[in-house]
Amino acid sequence: MLESFLITSRETLEASLVIGIVLTYLNRTNNRIYKKTVYYAIAFGVAASILSAFIFTFFAGGFEGRAEHIFEGTTMLIAAFLLTTMIIWMMRQRYISREIEVKVERHLMKAHPLLPYAGIFIVIFTAIIREGVETVIFLNAINYASGVNFIGGSLGIIAAIAVGYLFFVSTKKINLKKLFNISSILLVLFAAGLAARSFHEFEEAGMLNGIISPLFDVSHILSENSIVGSFLKGMFGYSANPSLLEVIAYVSYLGIIFYLYKGIEGSKVKASN
Repeated sequence: MLESFLITSRETLEASLVIGIVLTYLNRTNNRIYKKTVYYAIAFGVAASILSAFIFTFFAGGFEGRAEHIFEGTTMLIAAFLLTTMIIWMMRQRYISREIEVKVERHLMKAHPLLPYAGIFIVIFTAIIREGVETVIFLNAINYASGVNFIGGSLGIIAAIAVGYLFFVSTKKINLKKLFNISSILLVLFAAGLAARSFHEFEEAGMLNGIISPLFDVSHILSENSIVGSFLKGMFGYSANPSLLEVIAYVSYLGIIFYLYKGIEGSKVKASN
């Protein structure tokens, strides 16, 4: 449940922030005439996201045996990559509000009367469809790993919309930096689990050698089928009997993220001096 909540809330939050920033900017600059364009873009973006979910599910249901393992492993690997780009974006993000405002301002300055509408529509539609497609991939990866929880996913969407509304329309007292930091840590561990699970699927398909399989077996201590074990499996990629290749993939991913984090923090320090 928590992993579904984390993914949908994080993805919806990013789209909500973009929408909130654009609407706030239009209100502040007395360009309310373009607000309908924002709402149209939201509707089209959501519809396109739902369509992508049906298309993905249709193709995903047509695989069996070795092809199924390859497809699931590839989906998990793509999801881990997309999560990594999201994590890096959150690490670097400091002026999200101003960046989006500049984009909208640039579109509003277009000479042709229809161009501002098109520009604003593209900004909102792109934000929603990007997050929508990523959510579809992430939830399918979760489904392969441990199963998707509808309640958790729905609560994540509701929570993200509420946060976006409160931050930009009401109190504006929510500390996005702390929120991003906490979610980043959880997402790093989740992405590491997906990367390790993808290698497991490739092992099952006979594409990779696990080197030592299993490296150890602690299923008698904490089974993957237990309440705690199933939660850890879905959230952090826990395996009671992983191969050496899975362990290497997990640890290597954490090492790469730590290296990137240190590099980003170092560049921030240099920029502030």
